Amino acid sequence: MLWLKLLLAMATVAFSTLIGWFAAGKYRARRLFFAEFARFNEKYLAELSYERRQLGRFLAENSFEGEFGKTVETFCKKREANFSYPFLKKEEKADGENYFSSLGKGDAHTQITFFSAQAGRLGALKAESEREAKGRGELYLKLGLLAGLALVLLII
Repeated sequence: MLWLKLLLAMATVAFSTLIGWFAAGKYRARRLFFAEFARFNEKYLAELSYERRQLGRFLAENSFEGEFGKTVETFCKKREANFSYPFLKKEEKADGENYFSSLGKGDAHTQITFFSAQAGRLGALKAESEREAKGRGELYLKLGLLAGLALVLLII
């Protein structure tokens, strides 16, 4: 009978920790989104400075991960960006739409100036999302573990 209690206790702790991991998924997705957004901005600035290929060709030759990759694919097909992700704030959605509406518009010098200014903002958002994902991710995992242990104490 003791082995059954131990098995049930381990399953309870594992399940509650898994729930904590899923709860922290929003912050991991946000971190990946802004990391890919900042990487996109760096690549696009390099493209503007050196090769200056057409925007469609640049987008087709580069791939990005996660929700940001989906946004780039949508922009590539429809020339409009979709930022309807639950982990983004309203200002971030508006800024992202403004960013994508500026892609490929104007001369190279104007675009370099605009996207260089965006690099600082994206770097700050990337750092903030990394800090938040680390802190909140650990918090939710620990809360899940503690909830599982508390449930085990109630069961036993």
